[in-house]
Amino acid sequence: MSIIKKILFLSFIITVIFDSHTFAENLKRVGKYKDWEVMVMSEQSGKVCFAQSSPVLQAPKKNKRDARLFVTFRPSEKISDEISATAGYEFNKNNTVLASSGNNKFKFDIKQQGFAWMTSNKKEKIMVKVMKKGSRIMVTGYNEKGSQTIDHYSLLGFTKAYSTAKKACS
Repeated sequence: MSIIKKILFLSFIITVIFDSHTFAENLKRVGKYKDWEVMVMSEQSGKVCFAQSSPVLQAPKKNKRDARLFVTFRPSEKISDEISATAGYEFNKNNTVLASSGNNKFKFDIKQQGFAWMTSNKKEKIMVKVMKKGSRIMVTGYNEKGSQTIDHYSLLGFTKAYSTAKKACS
């Protein structure tokens, strides 16, 4: 997906969050599956469906952040399995944002406006397979001062949430 589309989507999400009336009308919670939930958002261009989770553990513990991990589907743009993460801060441009589960490591290539994305849909599909089989995935990032954070996400309920989000946008 192009950077411009990602920025536009992110801008839309921010606008929706700050306009609670629009938020209530356009964003619907489809279900909660253990540590994951599924949301569907209506846009003029079509539906956007995503599975999301919050960390079950964050390091450092003293610095609570609004972190999230997403898998998104946008059928009108022919986008599926788009993985993105936010750590609740602007990522440092000089350090890598990395997701790891077991021996598997996945690098996020684009860091912009507090979110990180992968540019390879092939790698995203591999990461989804790993997430379906795993029990936990960790996202490591660095804030603008260079301090490291690690967000631990449970994968309990991921497969069901993923399948529900995919089906909601098919």
